[in-house]
Amino acid sequence: MSLRPTDDERIARARNDLRMGLPVRVGGTLVAALESLTEARLADLLALGRGVIVLTARRAATLKAVAYDGDVARIALPAGATLDWLTALADPARDLSAPLKGPFRALREGDASVHRAAVILCKQAQLLPAALVIENVADMPEDLTGVAPAALLHQRDDVVRLDKTAAARVPLDVSQASRVHVFRPRDGTEEHYAIEIGSPRRDAPVLSRLHSACFTGDVIGSLKCDCGPQLRAALAQMGAEGQGVLLYLNQEGRGIGLANKMRAYSLQDQGFDTVEANHRLGFEDDERDFRIGAQILRELGFASVRLLTNNPRKVAMMEGEGIAVAERVPLKVGETPQNANYLAVKARKSGHLL
Repeated sequence: MSLRPTDDERIARARNDLRMGLPVRVGGTLVAALESLTEARLADLLALGRGVIVLTARRAATLKAVAYDGDVARIALPAGATLDWLTALADPARDLSAPLKGPFRALREGDASVHRAAVILCKQAQLLPAALVIENVADMPEDLTGVAPAALLHQRDDVVRLDKTAAARVPLDVSQASRVHVFRPRDGTEEHYAIEIGSPRRDAPVLSRLHSACFTGDVIGSLKCDCGPQLRAALAQMGAEGQGVLLYLNQEGRGIGLANKMRAYSLQDQGFDTVEANHRLGFEDDERDFRIGAQILRELGFASVRLLTNNPRKVAMMEGEGIAVAERVPLKVGETPQNANYLAVKARKSGHLL
């Protein structure tokens, strides 16, 4: 029956439900994001079964909890746990005001696939990656969105498929011969864009840049990063050469979303660097998937690029997806007194060639 939702469509529903504070069914459990949980729903959930807190290994390390499952930590919910206590586990902004959270009883027996899937859902919803999982549910609410753990794990590992949705000529300052192509992911996540300058040959390496959306740098001129200057310099170079393709990928804050990026900024104001801030939030150094860019390039007919980047990871991921990188073109612009340390950390910890 084609009217029944697919796995991807169920997962898209589940993401939105979590953002609104509604629990979802994952396998035989109930999952609620700690960030959006309310007192009333916490009480109702705890009346249905045993509670287990799930954190990423990165967040668990900050809290001195053991992640027996490698990438996630399962923590038994103690009797009398309050919403305020749960929120403090998820949000590192509370680490100074509520430093005494343990001791924790980390669980190590049984399959953690449901718990891993819960964290994946929180990340996809751009929430803090921390969840409450209710196991041994006595009376499962059937009207909640249900997803299979295996579908979430598969979706995480597979590259999202995109459909070219629209394209039109958009004259730019750097070139009046420009077109914007819009690509829509089939999994219901945000659209991505390709800005084509001129009429690049498809049988030669095209000057290209993978640029992740940066509201603060691209739109309002933040001095904390080099994104805005990189965006404008890349477009200017393409305009000067008369051709190029800039891929604008909606992966704000290295893939963690704008709200979490602002949380990371707040942690940086406390003295943590950009990588440490991501880890304290529960994220990896970089949560982006540049395979999306390779797919867009192939859809547009390109097989090789001259890649404008200082990030070797982008080069490796392009080549791993079958896009030949004929040349890495450095893009060294945008250093300010406010972002000098940030750039140094990118070079020291993330391998950027600055």
